[in-house]
Amino acid sequence: MSEKNTFKVRKSWDTAILALLFSVWVLASMTTDNFLSSINVSQIFSNSSEILIMGFAMVFLIITGEIDLSIASILALSSAMLGYSYAAGAPIWLAILIAMAVGTACGFVNGFLVTKLGLGSLAVTIGALALYRGIANGILGTETVNEFPEFWTTWGFDTIGTTFIPQTLPVIIIFGLFFGLLLHNTAFGRRTLAIGQSPEAARFAGINVVRHKIIVFTFTGFMSGVAGVIYTFRFSTAQADNGIGLELLVISACLLGGVSIFGGIGTMWGVVAGVLLASSVESWLTLQEINAQWRTIVTGILLLISVAAPVMVDKYKRARATSANKA
Repeated sequence: MSEKNTFKVRKSWDTAILALLFSVWVLASMTTDNFLSSINVSQIFSNSSEILIMGFAMVFLIITGEIDLSIASILALSSAMLGYSYAAGAPIWLAILIAMAVGTACGFVNGFLVTKLGLGSLAVTIGALALYRGIANGILGTETVNEFPEFWTTWGFDTIGTTFIPQTLPVIIIFGLFFGLLLHNTAFGRRTLAIGQSPEAARFAGINVVRHKIIVFTFTGFMSGVAGVIYTFRFSTAQADNGIGLELLVISACLLGGVSIFGGIGTMWGVVAGVLLASSVESWLTLQEINAQWRTIVTGILLLISVAAPVMVDKYKRARATSANKA
């Protein structure tokens, strides 16, 4: 299947996700009284904050053919460092910078181990998942830090004026526009897609694959650090078990949004739609008082469909092309 046709398959999947998101909102509003209430809509966007923040960078990583399962642990370590630094007397702005710097350093370490030592990203980040979470436990133990300036904790969960828009949404929009333009309108984005399509061909084209992947891993760590700051202020607490399980939600949302697990294909708008779809379905099922086990099953089904559907479409088109050639 040509690269052009592959793009068309994925583009149609992105469109399908947008259509499904719209359908879910229509059906949910018809069957659930409070779904379109300002509080619930605000909660949908607010609960998507950290997933979107980390997802913006994870898109690049998956497109290059790599994965990072340690992002939630990086979030926890960044949160722990934010709380520890502030409790130790650091100004809040310095504690925030330390948290983001820690996240960036973790991402760089992951990238270095994968590219320079030639280790698999799955194995490296599984180990890093335990390592970074362990360090966070070592820093805070079972303690929590929840005494932060009111301005920051209010910013973490409050809305803009009397609207339903969370105060964190402008930050998410800025990052979304930046990473969207970076992926779709710059040489860096084209190099990312080229590496995902064929690392060997990218090297022959003069792309420094090792350096590029290190940068993408570092991006991912930085964004996990930012998510750690937002998560800490949104829940007004820094503790070692912050963000447990978020790595699977981020990866699921990326795949649901049309990013190929095999690398080389993905769009930023698809990922945004995937995150909002997952969050909207979760909210709908919660308001319908569906228990957590069934909500997890529905999320798993959506993920399997997102992975299987493009592959099935690909096989169908190949079969049709073969039949046409024989005829």
